[in-house]
Amino acid sequence: MSSSAPIPETFEREYGCTDVEWRRWMPEATGATTAPGRFCLRVPIAAGALTLDWQVLTPRVIALVRMPRMRVAFSFEGVSADQRATFMRRFDLHLQRGGG
Repeated sequence: MSSSAPIPETFEREYGCTDVEWRRWMPEATGATTAPGRFCLRVPIAAGALTLDWQVLTPRVIALVRMPRMRVAFSFEGVSADQRATFMRRFDLHLQRGGG
């Protein structure tokens, strides 16, 4: 999603990480922690909330490389467009990994 496009109330993304990595990143990225054995997280934002639901997918295989994958559903409730954009900017910065 480009920085100029509004953040919808609900959308999905795919991430190249394991469940363990995802859970380790969530406290810094959202300010909330995940419960063991649960594949969802509720994050309070102002008067509303964001619910993250994730599913571990089969790894993507390219030749000898295996990349873990997860599908994550984002669902904002009672969060304004400006608040969604602010949250996602911070969230995306926390999840950025190296690259060229």
